[in-house]
Parts: sequence; C-alpha cells; structure tokens
Amino acid sequence: MKIVVLAGGISTERDVSLISGRMIYEALKKKGHELVLIDVYLGYDKEDYKEVFTKDEDWAKEIQAIKADNPDIEKIKAMRPDGDKNFFGPHVIDICQMADIVFMALHGENGENGKIQAAFDLVGIRYTGTDYVSSALAMDKAISKELFLQNHIPTPMGFCVDVSEAMEAEPTYPSVVKVCCGGSSVGVYMVNNKEEYAAAVEDAKRYDSSLVVEQYIKGREFSVGVIDGRALPVIEIAPLQGFYDYKNKYQAGSTVETCPANIRDEVRKKMQDAAEQVYRVLRLKSYARMDFMMDEQENVYCLEANTLPGMTPTSLLPQEAAAEGVSFEELCEKLIEVSMAKYGA
Repeated sequence: MKIVVLAGGISTERDVSLISGRMIYEALKKKGHELVLIDVYLGYDKEDYKEVFTKDEDWAKEIQAIKADNPDIEKIKAMRPDGDKNFFGPHVIDICQMADIVFMALHGENGENGKIQAAFDLVGIRYTGTDYVSSALAMDKAISKELFLQNHIPTPMGFCVDVSEAMEAEPTYPSVVKVCCGGSSVGVYMVNNKEEYAAAVEDAKRYDSSLVVEQYIKGREFSVGVIDGRALPVIEIAPLQGFYDYKNKYQAGSTVETCPANIRDEVRKKMQDAAEQVYRVLRLKSYARMDFMMDEQENVYCLEANTLPGMTPTSLLPQEAAAEGVSFEELCEKLIEVSMAKYGA
C-alpha cells in the first residue's frame, strides 16, 4: 500500500506531530508499505515529486526529539514566503493524491480542526481518522462542552467568553482557563485568584480569541482511547510535578502512566461508557481519545476529545493498545483499516 504520513505544520503541536510522524513512518515501513513522510506546510519542492514513492530515502532521518518548550512557529513560517497564500506546501496535494491513504500524524489546529479533511474530501484524498465535521466539533472546547451537557455526559461546569470580555466574567477560584481551540495543554492555565486569572487571559491572547473557563476538578487524570466505537483500557496519568502540561506530556520521565489504571471496575466501566458516548455524540469516526478527571468522591468528568491522538514514544493510545496485546506496528495498521472503512474499502 502507498501511504503518505502527513506531519509538521504550524500549530503549537508541530514538534509532537513530527515525532508521531516518524514513529508511524518507521512502524509501517517494517510492515512493507511504500512510505513517504512529508511536512504539510513545508512540502516537497523538488521536480521529481512524481517519483517520491520509488526513491530510496529515509524520510524520517532529520526529525529530532520533542523539546521541553513550544516550537518557534514564526521561524517555520519564515521558510515559506508564500505561506500566507497557501497553507499546503509545494506538491503536498499532488503527492497525497498518489497515495492509497494519508496517515494523519498532525496535531493541534493543523489537522484537528477539520480544514485539511475538508480540503482532502474535495480532491478525493483518503485519510485516517474522523471527518471534517466531527473534527471541528471536537476541536472547539466550547461547542463540545455544550454537546456534553445536552447529552448528560459529565463534564466540568464552566462558561465560554471572548478574551476581550474575560475580565468582566470573573470565575470562582480555583478554576481552569483554556483557549477554545488549543491542544497538548498549550494555552491551559490553573488560576487561584484574580491576578493569576488576569495573567492567564493576557497570555491566552497569543493562541485564541475565545476562552473556556471551568471549575477545577481536584483528583486523578485518565484517558480512554476509542477505536471504531469500542473503548480501550483506561490509562491513568500522574505527573511527578504540576499538572499534565506540554512538558509533562512529552518529556520522558516527567509522568507516571499506568495502564490498565488501578481503579474499581465500576469506575472503569463508567469512564469507558462515557468515552464511547462522546464518540457517538461528536459523530466521530475511526478512532479518538477522550480525557477525564476523577474527583475524590470517584465522580468522573470528561474534559475533551482528541481526534488525532499522539503517536509518540510517550503517547497514551499506543500504551492502551499495548495493554490489549496490540503492538505499535499492529496499531498503525488497525487505524488504517478502520479509516479505510469510511470509504467502503
């Protein structure tokens, strides 16, 4: 099978995406597929783009480990003088049209807001993961929270507000402030007083114009992957310091992850049932991952859905699949299989 692994981009999760892309590329290479790994924004600017699948080249050789800090997006943008006119890099669409399917290794706004999926639908490119509508629903934390509440899915109470009006809608403390369309805990702030709230609002302006402000849930954090509508084993995430922010998510040794999670069967089932319900309510397809908090009374709260979960060495979905005896290589092929089913293939 000819597969393009699409990674990179200009979201705050660029580095995470590149590592996911490398891992997926190397795994599927072992399975004998014809692979190309390409940056969706930088593209491939050589004239021999029609021969990329026959080139004897290691497309992942220059991808390095994830750094502790967010990537310098302005530096990446400077590499594409025409980037403001066309998001897709040179020959990205051409190369993707040559493939049997595109494995979406993108994270954050690039890839998870539905725009790339919509563009691919228009030009007949097959891709892994859910479609453009459900991607957009899940990416917007305000919309997904409304859908959770309407369908009786437990979620922290809160409100959505424009950053320009945020100081007029001060929350109770402690609270969590999130940009509406962020990812990897970029633009997420724990606030305990008015001064911290004001600082969070000011910093959030860098990422989005809308915020979700919600009650702080003191307790334990979990995640549940769902593949083709069925929940995987629950994994618990316990950062050694602070909360599950960008650094703790992607720096090895920063977090203790336990799968299957050490929780009562009743709680496990409640969480898995809620994850499957979120999958249905957001009209998700193929696969996703839902994040949860559990308070000290074992009440469960769904925080959000991730439509393109990370596939890095420390990512959660691969660990959950491994708990069921599914190797990383087998997981990659399974995600392609359930994604091809969208197209009747």
